[in-house]
Amino acid sequence: MNEVAEELLVPDGSGNFLLKNFFGEIKGFFEGSPLFLILFILFTMVVLVLVFFSGRWIQKLVDKKMISEERRDAVKRSRSVLGGQFSEQLAPYLPNFPCNPGDVRFVGKPVDYVAFPGSAQGEKVNEVLFIEVKTGESALSQREREIKEAVLNGRVRYVEYHINT
Repeated sequence: MNEVAEELLVPDGSGNFLLKNFFGEIKGFFEGSPLFLILFILFTMVVLVLVFFSGRWIQKLVDKKMISEERRDAVKRSRSVLGGQFSEQLAPYLPNFPCNPGDVRFVGKPVDYVAFPGSAQGEKVNEVLFIEVKTGESALSQREREIKEAVLNGRVRYVEYHINT
């Protein structure tokens, strides 16, 4: 052994050598070794990188599943809305509609139809109907409930508007 090695390595009596550190303390080979510290840091970095990328991969899978579920839900709601709109347009021609299809005028919002029973046959109009068509389990919106309440409480007027030319 050379002089430097003899100064740094101290035999431990069992055939192994202990390494002296900068301060002259005797430690086991891996206890104060810069190699051990470097290996530990490298191992830690590899683990952190693996955890980071596996987390990103897992998040991508979760996002993909969530997007797929949201798309299915959007398609389902879209079909429901389209079915409701189709039913609204077809409603006057279905059985048990409250008046003759010729007596109704489609408004759309905030009520679906205004009907004048008897007008299509040239008869006297005795009432005006506000008709809201619903399908499935749909319920009246807040605005539709307000209109229904106004009609039921008699808060309905006829207004004649003249345009001066």
